Amino acid sequence: MATIIRMPSVLAGSEEAAIASWLVTPGQTVAVGDPLAEIETEKAVVEYNSEDAGVVGRVLLEPGQAGEIGAPIAVLISEGETDADIDAALGQAPAAAVTGPDSAPDATERDPDGGTPVVEAASLEAAAEEAAPAAPAAPAAASAASEEAPQSDSARLFVSPIARKLAKERGLDPAAITGTGPGGRIVRRDVEEAVVPSVAAPAAAAAPAAERASVDPETTSPDGTELVPHTAMRKAIARRLTESKSTVPHFYLTAECRVDELLALRARVNETSSVRVSVNDFVLKAVAAAFQAVPEANVTWSDEGMRVHPSVDIAVAVATDGGLVTPVVRGVDARSLSSVSTAVADLAGRAKAKKLKQSELEGGSFSVSNLGMYGTLEFAAILNPPHSGILAVGAAKPQPVVVDGELAVATVMRCTLSVDHRAVDGALAARWLAAFQQAVENPLSILV
Repeated sequence: MATIIRMPSVLAGSEEAAIASWLVTPGQTVAVGDPLAEIETEKAVVEYNSEDAGVVGRVLLEPGQAGEIGAPIAVLISEGETDADIDAALGQAPAAAVTGPDSAPDATERDPDGGTPVVEAASLEAAAEEAAPAAPAAPAAASAASEEAPQSDSARLFVSPIARKLAKERGLDPAAITGTGPGGRIVRRDVEEAVVPSVAAPAAAAAPAAERASVDPETTSPDGTELVPHTAMRKAIARRLTESKSTVPHFYLTAECRVDELLALRARVNETSSVRVSVNDFVLKAVAAAFQAVPEANVTWSDEGMRVHPSVDIAVAVATDGGLVTPVVRGVDARSLSSVSTAVADLAGRAKAKKLKQSELEGGSFSVSNLGMYGTLEFAAILNPPHSGILAVGAAKPQPVVVDGELAVATVMRCTLSVDHRAVDGALAARWLAAFQQAVENPLSILV
């Protein structure tokens, strides 16, 4: 019997994901555990392995296309099965309906944009219907399909969630669109082809809708301004940082750390070690040393209570083409400096290649964001929930300092600590920052 492969939930809280690439082709035999596809989430590209054995009968989403979690993305078949078996498997679930505002909401769920309730089957079968071949759009066929559909009233429409969302964005009325999907259902291609409503409407009312429908979000405006649609990662970054800044009470502390000894020690380490270490590697070890000195700061806030973390797991901000990602280095307190350097290099390389595992993007209590390599002198970072702190590291610059009452020149690195005031009070944060500064200015203690 044909087996439907559905879009996996590889990122907690996500409503959809995209196919980055297929690792199999139709007709290829796969076993349980064989890689099927690379699934792109808001934060990373995750390799998805098959949970069933069989022959790849049909691929329903092309690389780059997105689908809702649980939506069919491919079909596996057994020996001797044909396209008819695939169609039968995809058509077993009843077509879902978008109901009007007066319909009963029982056994329904709302779509992400807060629109009309849709039954769960809609989200599960949307991708399959989008990939199905288009039916003839003749008026007679459309009428017949409309009569066969079990409509309880004139307000009942058969629309896939993707098509409904796209119609809303383009200012189109789904009732004015002829569906070419199974049973006359309106699917994405119908909305994309509906430049103007297909039913009679006053010219004054139809014109704005037609203008909105014909707008291409990727086109250049008359003044030369180009609109580039947001990626899923950029949307996720915007959402999370907005939530953080608006819901988490931030406060900030800044320390000026003299790093001449650290820079000299780093140079000596790199002369003899096979693993080259960076200033940021020393910073991570100093963060871990500060948490060892002030363990009560290694906590995160939750509505149920304070979560106390037994180890120091630090998220490191990595800039990629798609945006900022924060993979987590586990157990920094128990790692050697070279081990930290190796782990960071591995995570950063795979982050830029979009090859991080989902587990590597979750957990931790603290983040480090270093812009010193760009020459940034000082900045304050926004907390990465649920972390209780993030350290913003600036560039190390020579500047005048007072040593034993006399003026001297030292290399100073400014570090600004952003703190969640719900989890960590001011005095506790100040103790932690003092411990961090002590570790940075006495780097040999980091290696012991």
